[in-house]
Amino acid sequence: MLWNSVLLAVRAIRRNVLRSFLTILGVVIGVGAVIVMVTLGDGATQSVKDQISSLGSNLLMVRPGQRLGPGRDAAGAPNFKVADAEAMASQVGSVIAVAPTTGSTVTVVYQNQNWSTSITGSTRAYFTTGNWRLASGRVFTDAEERAGKAVCVIGETVHRELFGTQDPVGSEIRVKRFSCEVIGLLAAKGSSGMDNDDTVVMPLRTVQRRVRGNDDVTGLQVSVRDGASLSTASDSIKALLRERRKIADNEDDNFSIIDTKQIADTLSGTIGVMTMLLGAVAAISLLVGGIGIMNIMLVSVTERTREIGIRLAIGALEGEVLLQFLIESVALSSFGGLIGVLVANAVAVAAAHAMGVPFLPNLKINLLSFAFSAAIGVLFGYFPARRAAQLDPIEALRYE
Repeated sequence: MLWNSVLLAVRAIRRNVLRSFLTILGVVIGVGAVIVMVTLGDGATQSVKDQISSLGSNLLMVRPGQRLGPGRDAAGAPNFKVADAEAMASQVGSVIAVAPTTGSTVTVVYQNQNWSTSITGSTRAYFTTGNWRLASGRVFTDAEERAGKAVCVIGETVHRELFGTQDPVGSEIRVKRFSCEVIGLLAAKGSSGMDNDDTVVMPLRTVQRRVRGNDDVTGLQVSVRDGASLSTASDSIKALLRERRKIADNEDDNFSIIDTKQIADTLSGTIGVMTMLLGAVAAISLLVGGIGIMNIMLVSVTERTREIGIRLAIGALEGEVLLQFLIESVALSSFGGLIGVLVANAVAVAAAHAMGVPFLPNLKINLLSFAFSAAIGVLFGYFPARRAAQLDPIEALRYE
């Protein structure tokens, strides 16, 4: 009986292919929208985590002032000194590397090419705290740091804009009024809201003397040992800096400590909430698709009233008629769900590529969306099927 009901349902669907397709379109769109939203949300979350982690492993960033970004109150806060970084590295047990940094935006020139980029002055520890790897060449030596030599390591973006495909190691670029030898090329990192590869790294003293004209340190990058508590390290650094900067107990900090892991978790949580919200909104179209299926099934019952009457008159049970129309409804919604899953994954692949985020297929949400589409068929198909099963055979045979 079940197999015959399936065959009858498939035959009824094939009888009106265009109408059946238009009927399931709402389910296709609903399933597709939910899967695309969740998949892209997962990809965006992973992208944020990867980009933040690329800034450095177990990284704490210390800046003057209490706020970051536009309007930050760093103008009246004193900058750091190299001695602050040295004290931090020696007195905070969980710290494995501290990189004092200073920087500026300048135009660099190579032959007839020029490019505006950010110059970062720091020590060799900068490459440790920032998880930087070399594509070619080397980093500057301790002797070059102490002497303030005009040497630099460039990022992939600067390499591409100035040198194209040429190997930059050994060449000289012009920075302001002095020439600087390129001794290394950094491996590409990609973007994390800004282009990480658009950078030139020089010894700290070189930038202080030849670019900025002072001995200020505008930031500290602190790498904490694996397994150590970032919050504990942050508290120790805070206590040390308050002592060194002579901040009284009743005064606020004139510096800020940012935990990149905390930033990643916060951003990931925000993206997750937005993804759930958008997915919930998209799921409403599944209900709209279910209403469309119920409407068409009611029309189908009306069109096939005589057929139902004949079946009932020759001995078909109410349960058999109900099962036939219920299977037809479930077949429509399930077929729509299957198409929605296939289309959604194709769209998600293209969208992820366009957005520059990883495509992370979510088997759970695919199966859940398909199961929900089938459930929609049962929910919205039951009333029309019940109506067909309860027709009076005599009245149904008279229907024109």
